[in-house]
Amino acid sequence: SHQPTEHSFPLSPQVLNRRCVEAAVMTGLALNCTINRKSLFDRKHYFYADLPAGYQITQQRLPIAVDGTLTYSHLGGRKRNAVVTKSVRIKQIQLEQDSGKSLHDDYRNQTLIDLNRAGVGLMELVMEPDMSCGEEAAAAVREMQLILQALGTCQGNMAEGQLRVDANVSVHRPGDPWGIRTEVKNINSARNLARAIDYEIQRQMFVLESGGTVQNETRSFDGKTGHTIPMRDKEGLQDYRFMPEPNLPPLMVYEACSTAPPGVAPSQMVVLEEVRERLPELPSVRRQRLVETYGILPEHSFTLVNEDGLMDYFEAVVRETKAGPRKVIGWVMNELQGLLHQQNLRVSQSPISPQALAQILNLQENGQISSSIAKQVFQELWKTPGKTAQQIVKEQDLGMVNDSTEIHRICQKVVDSHPDQVQAIRSGNKKVLNKLMGLVQKETKGRADPVLVRAILEQKTS
Repeated sequence: SHQPTEHSFPLSPQVLNRRCVEAAVMTGLALNCTINRKSLFDRKHYFYADLPAGYQITQQRLPIAVDGTLTYSHLGGRKRNAVVTKSVRIKQIQLEQDSGKSLHDDYRNQTLIDLNRAGVGLMELVMEPDMSCGEEAAAAVREMQLILQALGTCQGNMAEGQLRVDANVSVHRPGDPWGIRTEVKNINSARNLARAIDYEIQRQMFVLESGGTVQNETRSFDGKTGHTIPMRDKEGLQDYRFMPEPNLPPLMVYEACSTAPPGVAPSQMVVLEEVRERLPELPSVRRQRLVETYGILPEHSFTLVNEDGLMDYFEAVVRETKAGPRKVIGWVMNELQGLLHQQNLRVSQSPISPQALAQILNLQENGQISSSIAKQVFQELWKTPGKTAQQIVKEQDLGMVNDSTEIHRICQKVVDSHPDQVQAIRSGNKKVLNKLMGLVQKETKGRADPVLVRAILEQKTS
């Protein structure tokens, strides 16, 4: 994940950015890692256009954090509505320098290079091979994004390269040792991560089943075709000639201010207990709180937390309405999400504010409009966001017909004009009553209280 440092020119001696260290420590704590009190920096030498210095500063021997776990969930099961929870071990988190960005122009057979981010601080997380399909990896990365966003470590936008993911994939027969792995690069979204991994698994299985061997190589994912292709640029095993970084002393992290040796300036210290205190509510805790506070289903808490801004929207509606949380969740999941997805909008772009939705629900709770009318008002408000729910109900005369004389008159009219149905009801076929109710609702445009209508019709057909 991308964490800019104070910019330094590629060849000037490096200075460590304290914010980077704190971000890495915070991420380590959020992922239950052991934070190494002392970690070391190394130079990794390679000659490539994206690194003008000819080496990259990294943490090869002793990284800042090790041995964590990331717990993630995805919707699985037969109907894809059960929450399946899994975890992946985090091997280590290391601080290093980012390199430049290569843009290969195949058309003119040249490579352009953007060095703006070269030398900028980067945090790399290495996961253990605990996942077995693209969907799991995408779910783990999505959870990682949410954690990094909650921590403020990183916006986590993959399309803009703030979060970049490389996938190492190998296949083997049950009982055999791990197979030879390939590394897939150029993955720019969680969905493409899943596609790349699933394609690579199938490709490797095909290679092995037709008697070939998988090459240990770097491949690039092509989003258009959904295939991975070998990359030509970093061929052969490289000797990186690691050596300790002479410009950076060992990185020390202290448990508390009191445990630091005398003479260390407080501004230069990274203190674990201070970072721990600043840890925000993490996504998993947030989901649990939603389930406990509002009595909603775990899979709903999932959607609320995973969709940017949806949880705040839901909580705002609940605060402003008499309707229960379970009713609100139905509206947010079905009506709101339905239209947002249909028009490819984010929650923040919804033409209907949480307050406006709360108004619709309040009109329904107060018995001023029926549930079908409430949905109609929602659709109308979506098209004309300037109006209020009350205005639409008034203009289009959608309010409930509470005048019982009027309802009696309409029921009598329906009963008189349908003698066959009335006969059927009297002969014991009670289901036909629903048809008559439908006709009354048609007359009243869905504005009559169904309980009252049923009572009147039962009386008139008994």
